[in-house]
Amino acid sequence: MQTSKIHRRSSTMPQTTIEQTSAAQLEQILDNAQKASAQWAQTPAAERARIIEHAAAALEAAGDALVALAMEETNLPEARLRGELKRTAFQLGLFGETIRDCACFDARIDHADAQWPMGAARPDLRRILIPVGPVLVFAASNFPFAFSVAGGDTASALAAGNSVVLKAHSGHPKLSQATASIFAAALEEAGAPEGLFSIIFGTASGSAAIEDPRIKAAGFTGSIPGGRALFDKANARPEPIPFFGELGSNNPVFVTGSAAAANAEGIVDQFIGSFTMGAGQFCTKPGTLVVPEDSNFTQILASRQLPAVHKLLNERIEAGYLQILAQLKAHAGVEVLAQHPEAENGQIQPTLLVATGEQLLADPQALQEECFGPAALVVTYKDEAQLLQIAGSFSGQLTATICGEESDNVAQLLFTLQNKAGRVLWNQWPTGVSVTYAQQHGGPYPASTVANSTSVGTAAITRFLRPVAYQGFPQSLLPAALRDDAEGTALLNGQRR
Repeated sequence: MQTSKIHRRSSTMPQTTIEQTSAAQLEQILDNAQKASAQWAQTPAAERARIIEHAAAALEAAGDALVALAMEETNLPEARLRGELKRTAFQLGLFGETIRDCACFDARIDHADAQWPMGAARPDLRRILIPVGPVLVFAASNFPFAFSVAGGDTASALAAGNSVVLKAHSGHPKLSQATASIFAAALEEAGAPEGLFSIIFGTASGSAAIEDPRIKAAGFTGSIPGGRALFDKANARPEPIPFFGELGSNNPVFVTGSAAAANAEGIVDQFIGSFTMGAGQFCTKPGTLVVPEDSNFTQILASRQLPAVHKLLNERIEAGYLQILAQLKAHAGVEVLAQHPEAENGQIQPTLLVATGEQLLADPQALQEECFGPAALVVTYKDEAQLLQIAGSFSGQLTATICGEESDNVAQLLFTLQNKAGRVLWNQWPTGVSVTYAQQHGGPYPASTVANSTSVGTAAITRFLRPVAYQGFPQSLLPAALRDDAEGTALLNGQRR
């Protein structure tokens, strides 16, 4: 691993002096990443999996020291951080398991066919997904393990066969340095090429890296302004590159009249638990609860004592939260419905606001803006027609939730929401993104910049692959998964014609 003031060590934490990555250092890092990526792409998938799993184990072994650093820099509690580190290691291992059988590389074989019904003979064609090349990953602040140095973007890029250049987040620099030192050392100790994983610091280095022709794709988790600026840079290059950005989401929840009548108390309790979880600093936090005007939801919510939450991640997050909350409070027709007692004294504690459906529809952009922290807006609707109008007013989302009864006719609502969100939920809550095979964490813009991709789950690997078809090649020159021999047959997932 190369960057300023960081050295590979397997048994000790790195020194605490952290400097911005210089132009000369970045040049060396990108050169090494390009060379390492070429070697790593030619490394058998099973060997890549073994190396990735070794690095995951090294992170878990260093858990005590890493969690202590994370607590110091992020204000997050120990139990949450230990769980997140476990998730990070599991994610790396799951991606290793996924590439072992090679199904994610989507090998397809069309044997030559002289009788092909198009009127001309079909040539021998064999198609597979291959690594794109060095990937630039921008770490997130709210998940200092799972969406940061060795998080999902890094795991999926490495599993796909690419090198990674990680732009550290300024919210936890010491933790980033320590995690990167352990992770890079473990990769190389297990046999990965030098330079396969590197970390860089500073806004200037990240900006320069995304414009460098050696970088072939980028991943980002953060705000709409920051993500959009990087997205524009990626597309303005002489050779534009894929930019997989997760930018922002409100994650609305829609409660039907029958669900309100049957389980208002339960929905209220679950909603409060969800929007205050992690001090409201989850990208899947439900930011809007849409409830029937003639229900007792607002009365129940007003009577609840909202739970206290821990401090927000850092001063920049606090400032952004307070700014958006103040804008929402000042909006015509918006009122405070409930808040934690300390919130009344200017402390950052849970706050619930309320508005009518008419007010939301009159200014959806302002009232649907993501408020990253422990606040949410309750919106009352008059009838089903207005409920559908409200659902249709939302831009792209990571999630959308329906709280309903099986007897409800919600087909039109579901159709609307599935075209707005990457994940739709039924009587469950979005703050919990399982790392598994069928997960989808991404949605139409501005939830993400590539709606048909995910940053969580094994399908994330395909973001950093691209298809190549081989026509007429001898068996010895083909990738193993495309050969007709026993090895190729074992690797192929039934795509043989």
